[in-house]
Amino acid sequence: MTDSESRATEHSGRMARMDRLYRPTPRQAIGLAVIAGVALTYGFVMRYAVVQNSTIGIACETATTGLCMSRRVSIALFQPQVFGMVAAAAALLNLLRPTFILIALALLAGGAGIVLYNTALSGLAVGLLILSLARPAPAAG
Repeated sequence: MTDSESRATEHSGRMARMDRLYRPTPRQAIGLAVIAGVALTYGFVMRYAVVQNSTIGIACETATTGLCMSRRVSIALFQPQVFGMVAAAAALLNLLRPTFILIALALLAGGAGIVLYNTALSGLAVGLLILSLARPAPAAG
C-alpha cells in the first residue's frame, strides 16, 4: 500500500467516525422524556402551588411540615441560581463527553430551573444539550 493510499484509508476511517453522532438509544430517550416531565412537573407544582401560594406561605411561617420544608429548600436553591448552575455545568460536561447521566442531570436541573426563576442559565444548559447532539459519539472501547 502506498503512502497516499494509507492516508486516504485513514481519512475515510476518521470520516466514518465523524458521521456517527451521539444519540441516546430509544430506551434512554424514553427515560430522558420521563425525567424532563418529572422536572417540569416539580417546577410547576413548587412554583404555582407552593411558593407563590400566599396561604401556604403564611402557614409555613410557623409550621414545620414536609411541604413547608420542601418550600424552604426550593427557595434556598433557586435564589442563588443553583438549578441553573448545575444544569449548565452538567450540559457543558455532556458537550465534552456525552453520557446518559449528564443528560439526565442537566434535564432535571434545567427543567426545574426554567420554571423556578433560573431561566438564563437553564436556557443556556438546554441549548448546550441540543448542541451536544451534533457532537461525534465517543470512541468505543
